[in-house]
Amino acid sequence: MNRNALSDTISEISRTLRDMAEIGADGFDCSGRTLEILASWGHGGRPFAETLKTIRTDLGDCRRCRLSKGRTHIVFGEGDPHADLMFIGEGPGFDEDRQGSPFVGAAGQLLTKIIRAIHLDRTQVYICNIVKCRPPENRNPQPDEIEACLPFLKRQIAAVKPLAICALGSVAARTLLKTEAPISRLRGRFHDYRGIQVMPTYHPAYLLRSPEKKRDVWEDMKKLMKELG
Repeated sequence: MNRNALSDTISEISRTLRDMAEIGADGFDCSGRTLEILASWGHGGRPFAETLKTIRTDLGDCRRCRLSKGRTHIVFGEGDPHADLMFIGEGPGFDEDRQGSPFVGAAGQLLTKIIRAIHLDRTQVYICNIVKCRPPENRNPQPDEIEACLPFLKRQIAAVKPLAICALGSVAARTLLKTEAPISRLRGRFHDYRGIQVMPTYHPAYLLRSPEKKRDVWEDMKKLMKELG
């Protein structure tokens, strides 16, 4: 069996074990540690690089939380699968839910301008959200909804391997950094997420309501540009 075939086989076994763990199957060791060991098989002790495609397949027609009941589309994420910079927001809004793409509404248009201001375009970064289904009336996602989506987000980050993450808004920043601190205290400096530099900043939707904060975001973006060289 060649390396690609072995990788596909191990990915399929891992996916099956994760599915069995979710439905509460017994008689098998479906623990996270087992999956880590499985991932190292046949690869000199180093884990196989998981792809975004595999993660999206695992997500499937997700019904892991209540948000699935009102969605039109799952908004998984898009952009360069090997981007140096990753933008992570809170959750899809109305336009995102209808189109199945992240940040395509008014806030998304502003984010596009911000990305262009740092001499990149959307194809050169990766964009996703903490939760992948739209919360009703664009409310903040609840802790259990975040918990249901978070394993997939962590796998996305591990697959992309960005040099830096821009956390857009308090929900994204607090989730990644495991803190209850307000975004006003978190922004303006880098934090660590598993060895990746995280710059929290204000969400573009907030900037639409408070345009005077755009200067703060620009200062944050300049620090990101410097970090990325």
